[in-house]
Parts: sequence; structure tokens; C-alpha cells
Amino acid sequence: CALDSEVALRVGGDFFFDPQPGDSPVKLVLIAGGVGINPLFSILLHIADLHGYQEGKGNGYKMGTVKLYYSAKKTSELLFKKNILGLMNAFPGKITCRFHITQQSSQICKELQPHVTGK
Repeated sequence: CALDSEVALRVGGDFFFDPQPGDSPVKLVLIAGGVGINPLFSILLHIADLHGYQEGKGNGYKMGTVKLYYSAKKTSELLFKKNILGLMNAFPGKITCRFHITQQSSQICKELQPHVTGK
């Protein structure tokens, strides 16, 4: 999105992403807080599979970029953080994540620091 872009936002409902090979590519923004990451992590894994399939065979659904925004009180409460970092490393520029930490009092590990905002 760019400044002044119109976006569609959906809260609640079914949590799945199942594009078909002929569908137009979309850019996704996933927003999660705490354990709300569970269904979105499943979507993120499916997106990684789509990117991997696309790179391997060059046909099927052409996946756009995905940005995950994930908030928790402390980095220790970020579920799947190592998996998410691994997906970002495996698909640089295609899968990105910003972790927002609200109540961290201790030092944030170096691996997470470039991806963390907040306290």
C-alpha cells in the first residue's frame, strides 16, 4: 500500500487463504496479537509452500508479497518466532515481519532486533 491507498480489512470469519492457479496475485498484510498468530501462521506456511512451488516449477498461483505484523508483551511470548525468521530468510523480500513488543524489560536478542519495534 502507498499513502492514501484504499485497503480492505476483515476481522473475524474464516481464516484461510486458498488461491487458485488462475487467480491474480495479491499482496497480503497479516496482523496478529499473542496467540492470535495461530491461524495466521498456518496461512504463512501455505504462502511459503506457494512461493516454493512457484520457484521450483514456475507455474501455478503467483504469490505476491506478505507482511506480518505480530504483537506481544515480550519476545518470549512470540510463538513461532524462529519459524517466522526462517521463512523470512528463505523468501527474502517476499515474506517480511515486524514484531511489536509492548512490555519488554530485558535486552532483545540480536537475531530479533532488526525486526522489533516497541519497548
